[in-house]
Amino acid sequence: MKTMIHSLIATAIALFAASALAQTPPYGTDINLEGAKRVGAGALAECRKNKWNVAVAIVDNHGALVYYERMDDTQTASPRIAVAKARTAAMFRRPSKALEDGIAGGRVSLLGLPGATPIDGGLPIVVGGKIIGGVGVSGVQSHEDAQCARAGLDALK
Repeated sequence: MKTMIHSLIATAIALFAASALAQTPPYGTDINLEGAKRVGAGALAECRKNKWNVAVAIVDNHGALVYYERMDDTQTASPRIAVAKARTAAMFRRPSKALEDGIAGGRVSLLGLPGATPIDGGLPIVVGGKIIGGVGVSGVQSHEDAQCARAGLDALK
């Protein structure tokens, strides 16, 4: 009975993750430098408020870097991870956590996607229902990275 319940729960998680992966908004005009700086400033303000040292990257909807900033004393790996999370969100048109959740739900084939970084902290930048870029944050726990990325998106509104 316990195995059956666990199996049902795993199936439900996998179906939810698969449906999240299937829903993607179309691309719009790339984010410009002014917009990217606003997203970056919002993300960095949230991180400073929490005393988290991070790297923040904003890319256009093709994954090209538009804006980047690394706070002092950010861990060495974070700059590359922030860019990778931003690219994942923009190029796969979904939060990087959607890929992480899909893998956790058993869809291990997602590990084979070239250029995907399935770790929370990357969010697509959506304006007018269209993706114009992605923001990636790295330096603290991934859910905290995502919190900072969301604050960056809020600054764009």
